[in-house]
Amino acid sequence: MDALQFEEWGIPDLQQAMSSGELTAVDITWLYLQRIAAFNSQSPGIHAVLEVNPDALFIADALDKERSLTGPRGPLHGIPVLLKDNIDTGDKLHTSAGSIALSTSYAVQDSFVAAQLRKAGAVILGKTNMTEWANFMTEDMPNGYSSRGGQVLNPYGPGVHDVGGSSSGSGAAVAANFAACAIGTETSGSILSPASQNSIVGLKPTVGLISRSGIIPIAHSQDTAGPMGRTVTDVAYLLGALTGVDERDAATFSSVSHALTNYVSVLDELGLRGKHIGVVRTPYFEDLTESQLNLMNAAIQVMKNCGAAVTESLCLTHTKENAGYEVLVYEFKVALNAYLAQVAVNVPVHSLADVIAYNQARSDVALRFGQTILIESEATSGTLTEPEYLLSRLRDVQSSTIHGLDQLFSDHQVDILVFPANYGAGIAAKAGYPSLTVPAGYDESGFPLGVTFCGRAYSEPLLLQVGYAFEQATKHRVPPRM
Repeated sequence: MDALQFEEWGIPDLQQAMSSGELTAVDITWLYLQRIAAFNSQSPGIHAVLEVNPDALFIADALDKERSLTGPRGPLHGIPVLLKDNIDTGDKLHTSAGSIALSTSYAVQDSFVAAQLRKAGAVILGKTNMTEWANFMTEDMPNGYSSRGGQVLNPYGPGVHDVGGSSSGSGAAVAANFAACAIGTETSGSILSPASQNSIVGLKPTVGLISRSGIIPIAHSQDTAGPMGRTVTDVAYLLGALTGVDERDAATFSSVSHALTNYVSVLDELGLRGKHIGVVRTPYFEDLTESQLNLMNAAIQVMKNCGAAVTESLCLTHTKENAGYEVLVYEFKVALNAYLAQVAVNVPVHSLADVIAYNQARSDVALRFGQTILIESEATSGTLTEPEYLLSRLRDVQSSTIHGLDQLFSDHQVDILVFPANYGAGIAAKAGYPSLTVPAGYDESGFPLGVTFCGRAYSEPLLLQVGYAFEQATKHRVPPRM
């Protein structure tokens, strides 16, 4: 088989190969493991995969036998998937959020996300490296660095191009063809950033569409897991397996009547036709280089050529004035303490205060870039009663929805808003609204750039439809040379 052809195969291709007998799930798992062996630790040393599941081949073999007896469970049957290292799996894989303080921590049960993947027949291939504590440790933490896993590199320019964060390993692993697809998490930009910067597709869902239970948190008001893949189709397949009401996460009850289990059915090459799209140029286009601006203008022209009605030069200038992360500082201590209180007794940390002390005692390896945000969060009461928190939370909701995105949607009568790369991630995250990033090309230095589509709550079908139409009209993704 042609190696490059396999490496870029999506879920439909892999399913066809298994259905025809050309490949088995064991074969596919081995092929990805060979890619990891060749490029993860050895030159160029992408360091995207933190841990490989020792049971991956056994799981694949069991799924092959099941396929031969009763047929596939669905589109993810036998498909290897990588999970970000802050997502619990009740198996032989650690869950550490990239921190050496949790390097010995095994979850006692699957997160809802992991359980849904197993139910769908996916092979959990391993855990991906990430920006430590989901980039909520210190102001100076580089994207993709963790004390446990080292530095994730961008396959399109290892050591040259920023890999994005904090789902850095998931983004780089998918780009480097270490797995068919991966799961990331986002509080603000952590899926969209590595998706844009690694030339893949990433979806940050509506908060509540996918359960957060069993995921090391930052903030209950903004956290969500989300699918990452090389194509919109793969992301749609993965999303359909992850939805569902979880009694351990009250937010998921809001998804009733909104969630689908089959998002592939909405994909349409003509999906841009008749859609009303607003381009938010101010302030988000201001920091683009000339070649990146050319890429975005070309992307907008494609949307017009595909039949979309495009309203140009929308403005959200007030978002810079309300770009603080005060809410996250307060919510982090509460959420993390609740998570750490449940880890095994042999794990050395059971609270945020423990983490800070553990890091300080091992500052040579644990505090290469400091822990200023951890200390800032620890200084809060942990009760969410502070006026600053309550008023900041109200401000964030109002500025991101009523006086932000909702106002643009209503005033300009648009279905979807367009942003360059992940530059609009912050306001959508505070609103809890979904965003989809799709490759838009490469700038003059070869650095990937994505275009991000943002919609109202539970507009994932619309985003996927538009993103798919844009993807099919452009087909920008080119595999990295490794």
